[in-house]
Amino acid sequence: MNVRPTSHGIDAAFIVRKRLVIFDFDGTLADSINWFGGVVNELARRYDFKETTPEQRDELRRKSPLEILSALGIPKWRLPSIVKHTRALAAQNIDQIKLFGWVGDLLSELKSNGMLIAVVSSNSAANVKSVLGPHASLIDHYETGSSLLAKSAKFKRVLKLLDIHPGEAVSVGDEVRDIDAAGGAGIVSIGVAWGASHSDALVAAKAAIVAITSEDLRTLLLPR
Repeated sequence: MNVRPTSHGIDAAFIVRKRLVIFDFDGTLADSINWFGGVVNELARRYDFKETTPEQRDELRRKSPLEILSALGIPKWRLPSIVKHTRALAAQNIDQIKLFGWVGDLLSELKSNGMLIAVVSSNSAANVKSVLGPHASLIDHYETGSSLLAKSAKFKRVLKLLDIHPGEAVSVGDEVRDIDAAGGAGIVSIGVAWGASHSDALVAAKAAIVAITSEDLRTLLLPR
């Protein structure tokens, strides 16, 4: 298995005993990073923050959320407007955002093994369900429209509504803020290396383990 354990690492057997998997959406289940790269400079011009090249965006993958805001010159008070506009753009271009090819099979396998599945995302419920398509019915609970920097409350709400102890849940996300939010709710987290944050940043954020490929993630989540 090609994973990147950390000093906070957990083994696959520990993950298997979880009852609930909480997924982030964009960059984790949906291949939306390239789409966002195509609109980010449009957002920069509209909201007066720094435009970036693909190389600069790749370097930003190694930074924390606050470091990214600082590097781009985005004040926190402007984030809600930027996020709202990004959701609207995603809705207009929803046909350009696709699930990763393995997602449907993994969600089906998790359900077949009796696990609960939730999605916590700053994207809208309509966008998330549209991209999930026929797989949307496999999700037990959606918490969407969360603030970029305040996802922890959404994690806690999922636990309460599904009556799950934090120790019975695992979070899967591609960004430092996903790892931070899970930690704030007392939930162990798996980082995935194919999304917005570099594996170095996920390790620094104290992800328990970083899955390099989708097969690594499947091995961590499913009984063997």
